[in-house]
Amino acid sequence: MERNKGWLASGAFARLCGTTKETLRHYKDIGLLPPARQGENGYAYYDLEQFYDFYAITIFRQTGTPLEEIRRCLEGQSAPGTLALFREQRERLEAERERLEQMEFVLSSAIHGLEFGEAPDLTPRTAWFPAEQLLALPAEELEALLPPGAGEEERLIAVLERCQELCRRYGLRTDHRLGAIHRREEAAGQGSISCLYTRVKEPKDCPFCLEKPAGEYLYLCCRGRWDISQGYEALSGYIRREGIETAGSFYACDLAGFILNGVEKNALSMISVRLA
Repeated sequence: MERNKGWLASGAFARLCGTTKETLRHYKDIGLLPPARQGENGYAYYDLEQFYDFYAITIFRQTGTPLEEIRRCLEGQSAPGTLALFREQRERLEAERERLEQMEFVLSSAIHGLEFGEAPDLTPRTAWFPAEQLLALPAEELEALLPPGAGEEERLIAVLERCQELCRRYGLRTDHRLGAIHRREEAAGQGSISCLYTRVKEPKDCPFCLEKPAGEYLYLCCRGRWDISQGYEALSGYIRREGIETAGSFYACDLAGFILNGVEKNALSMISVRLA
């Protein structure tokens, strides 16, 4: 390593720090990390202990601290001041982590839905579904929120607003996909809607949270239509013809419409029911 009477030249110091001479020059020009010594030959030399100054600067920068604020902190060399700044940056990182986790949940959900949507239209299939956490709003409660004769758009707005309110109150992360839980009828067909729901990332102490159980499910996808009653008829008819035993309710959910512009030709939904 290039040394001169115990000093590190800028190139050697840059390699030690895993950075570039240009970065060191920039830090020097703004007074953030001036060299410990300027040689007669005009070269900049750094003391080995300045490695830790560079390391501190790197930590500050990775937490989004502005360069001027870093400079003031290093000049002051105050433990209480540095502690306060680190705590502030930790809070910012926590908020950013929450935002990124929410986006990861939404994107993973969209990818999963679009992959399932590759199944043939109205063709029953079986697959193992992992457990899902749902924020499920009873139909009776939603009816109480709506004026008599409310249209479909008013119902959708009421569901979205109520879901957002509950997610804020209980700290829930949702992928914003909407679905419905239908009661089963004796003839193996779907009955009336018992709940409208949205998926959430994890269960919380919320009275409206419930789990869609893991298991082997019979499902089919409906493409290019908002009205999925034809899908229910196809799935129920298949269950009756094949003498299939099912357990629990029917679940219908949007797979892609919330991402693909809300255009009916892009509509993609799934109906599923757990096998007994």
